[in-house]
Amino acid sequence: MRKFKFGVDTFIWAEDFTEKDLWIVEKAAELGFEVIDFAVAHPDTFPVDQVKELLDKTGLIPVTTTTLGLETNPISPDPEIRAAALEHMKKMVDISKKLGARFSGGVNYAGWGYITRKMKTKQEWAWGVENMRQVCEYAKETYPELTMVVECVNRFETHFLNTGLEAKEFCKAVGMDNIKVHLDCFHMSHEENNFRDPVVLCGKEYLGYVHVNENQRGIPGTGMVNFHEFFNALEDIDYDGYCVIESFDPNFEELAGNCAIWRRFCETGEELAVRGLANLKRIADEVDARRDSGMGLQLAD
Repeated sequence: MRKFKFGVDTFIWAEDFTEKDLWIVEKAAELGFEVIDFAVAHPDTFPVDQVKELLDKTGLIPVTTTTLGLETNPISPDPEIRAAALEHMKKMVDISKKLGARFSGGVNYAGWGYITRKMKTKQEWAWGVENMRQVCEYAKETYPELTMVVECVNRFETHFLNTGLEAKEFCKAVGMDNIKVHLDCFHMSHEENNFRDPVVLCGKEYLGYVHVNENQRGIPGTGMVNFHEFFNALEDIDYDGYCVIESFDPNFEELAGNCAIWRRFCETGEELAVRGLANLKRIADEVDARRDSGMGLQLAD
């Protein structure tokens, strides 16, 4: 029987979460989600104290994610930019501590959209590992309950970590026990051979966090992602973390541009999340029923 919980990302409603978006927390709880992923674009302006009050009120489980940029890029040749990346990530640790988040993920190991048009180099790998090791050491000292999770994303968004294997090897190179892999089905649909092998490869030791998105970033359960295979693999490794829906509104200028989202899959992001949650719960129930029957994925339709 599955142990993972379903959640929603604040990107469904807001590109840059500020005080005007505090209503999202209660809305997420009202819609039946158990987990909320706070996409923190700017740590300095994130309303952490007000969010904490709402989390205490709703009982939602928090996760934090972020995307580093060209001026906060851990693999930049410029040491000042690498230093800015470290400061950004230390602030993410501080925010996570105040919220009580046990996982902090996203594209937190390289500048999102920073692409050299070449394979990653040994020097970039060394810079990235050194920077993340310092982040993990800071987290260990200030908030040992936190695990950093690195999201491998498709080749059009980074040249650094594209597959579960690369992300696992990065975690091993960092060499700390508070870093794991963040898988996203959307990116997996571009870079992996299937939806089972990366889960098994990471295993319970290295898989820390999951985004359950469709291949076209539409309503989960309506596209090409094999969620039956994916959930079955999660249960095989006894994954007891979170499965969070993340998508964006085409009106978001930076996100839509970086992710090349030019069409609507629903009238609102909220509709996408609600319909996606219903689909994912149904699929997870089907996986559980097949597993309980002893037939796994072999049960005929």
